[in-house]
Parts: sequence; C-alpha cells; structure tokens
Amino acid sequence: MLRKVIDLRSDTVTRPSAGMLQAMLQAQVGDDVWGDDPSVLKLQTVLAEHCDKQAGLFFPSGTQSNLAALMAHCERGDEYIVGQLAHTYKYEGGGAAVLGSIVPQPIENAADGSLPIEKIAAVIKPHGPGLGAHFARTRLLALENTFNGQSLSLTYLREATTFAHSRGLATHLDGARVCNAAIAEGVSLAEICKGFDSISICFSKGLGAPVGSVLVGAQQFIDRAYRWRKVLGGGMRQSGVLAAACLYALEHHFERLEQDHANADRLAQGLKKIDFLQVSAHYTNMVFVKVLQEHCGPLEAALGTQGILAQIQPMTRLVTHLDVSTQEIDRVIAAIKQFFKA
Repeated sequence: MLRKVIDLRSDTVTRPSAGMLQAMLQAQVGDDVWGDDPSVLKLQTVLAEHCDKQAGLFFPSGTQSNLAALMAHCERGDEYIVGQLAHTYKYEGGGAAVLGSIVPQPIENAADGSLPIEKIAAVIKPHGPGLGAHFARTRLLALENTFNGQSLSLTYLREATTFAHSRGLATHLDGARVCNAAIAEGVSLAEICKGFDSISICFSKGLGAPVGSVLVGAQQFIDRAYRWRKVLGGGMRQSGVLAAACLYALEHHFERLEQDHANADRLAQGLKKIDFLQVSAHYTNMVFVKVLQEHCGPLEAALGTQGILAQIQPMTRLVTHLDVSTQEIDRVIAAIKQFFKA
C-alpha cells in the first residue's frame, strides 16, 4: 500500500477532514448576494463575536479580503504604511495600487516582523492646505500577524495601534495566521485583535478549510467593504457550503493548532542534529532551515521519492499543519538523515 504523502510546503495544502466534509454536505444555504445564506450569516456573526467586533464579511480569499479592507479605509490617492516584506505589499500583486489607487509606503520590518514606531512616525505625511497638498494622505497602518510564523507581542500591538490612532490613522491587521498567534500567546482572538479597526482572518491555512477568509470590524466599515467586495468580484451565491467548512474549522481546529506548533518544534529539534543543516529559526508552525545550494535539488528529489513534498532552497521553510502527524514528522527527520548519511 502506498504511504500517505507528507506535504510540508505550506499549511494551505490541507484537505477537508471527514467531519468538515459532512458539515459542508449538511450546510443550510441561501443566496449570499441577496444576503440570505444562513451559514454565511452565522459565520460572519460568530467570528465577529470572537473578535469583539460589530460585524464580519465572508470573502473567497485573504488577498481579496485585505484589498477590500484597504479600499474601505482609504480613498484614491491616500497612503497606507506597510512592511516591505508584508503580504499585502509584496505578495498580493500590487492590488492596492492597481485596483484601489492607494499608495503604499513600505518601511523595513524589524527582525520580529514588527514595524518600529519611530519608523512609522517618520513616514506619516502632513495633509491639508499648504505643504500637505504635496503628499498622499496617510490614512492607514497595516500590520501582519503572524509574520513568517512569528507572533507579534501583545505589548507591541497595543503600542503600535495606540500610536497610529493618536496620529489619526486607522489600523488593519492581515491576520492570515492570527489564530496561530493567539494560540502562541495564550490569548483569545478578541485579545489579540484589540486595537485594530479591521482584521482579515484566513480559514484555508492552519484551520484547514478549503477556502475562505472573513473580514471583521465596525458595521459602518463592513458596509463599505461589502461594496468593494462586489466590485472585486467577491459576491458568491450558495457559499454557505464553504462557510460551513469555516465554522467547523473554528470549532474543531482552533485549539489543535497547538499540536502543529509542537510538531514544528519537534521537527526543528530533529533537524538540528543533522550536521549538514542549520536550523536558523522556528516559530509557531514554521521551521526555517539553511541548506547548501548543492544539496537543494538532490534533497528535494530524494524526499519526493519517499512521498515527502518540500520546497528545498538555501533558506527552506517547512510548515506543519493538521494533515501532518507527529509520527510523520519523525518520518521526515529520518528521511533527511538517511539522505545525508548516504
């Protein structure tokens, strides 16, 4: 019998569990464009309550959710402050500029993924008559949590959002993996989302749903985002089938993220014992490993023959998730040891 494939390329590769598929099969559905899909309405309400926000809005993807949030916060020609390595700036096709006419002001991320307060302060533009007429109007601070697996500290999040609000800026959190951050910090979603005017939460990563993100915030903000979702092509019909998967994930897969973090630690500790590798860091469900260029291609191919999928590069990222068990982590460690032994 063929062994199960172990896929460490990302936590986006998960398949719906049997329980999740059953929940999808039994989902009550309507027409979400008409606003009467009960499963979507429930998901939006439940997640908003978890985050202590007034309302939520279901999106097909995190990229679209982030973009709609930026467009709801900013007008044409406005500016948002963002990290140079942030997903909304580097990995979302320049959508804010291309589709929203919003100017990004990227600044260098600190090693932990935060944006230093002094750097934020230095790039906020004056606006109004006179000198301010020359600049794009700074309207928004966008942060990301987790950042390359790292959970931003609650102290920093409070400091950054408080400072932004004191300067008249709104705050948005790309919370694609904020559930991992909450587990790592040992706090609720409401606690880790405090201070943000909007948060985009993805269900198709560690939570294991096949698709979907929810944007939460104040009702007036969500009403603006609703219009932009329509403009961006995000209106879906019987999307309660997908919302049911997200509801199942929130109920059954949230607390178990701790197991993914434990498996990542186990993987890191095992790889540290291999002389040819250097584990540079591991955070939440991600392990970063330095591999000599000459070993990258052969190691990736060798793992592939054993049913282990990983993108091996000079700086390799290995990601644990609900489809990878502790026993399979041990299988990965053994396979890599065998490769270098040979």
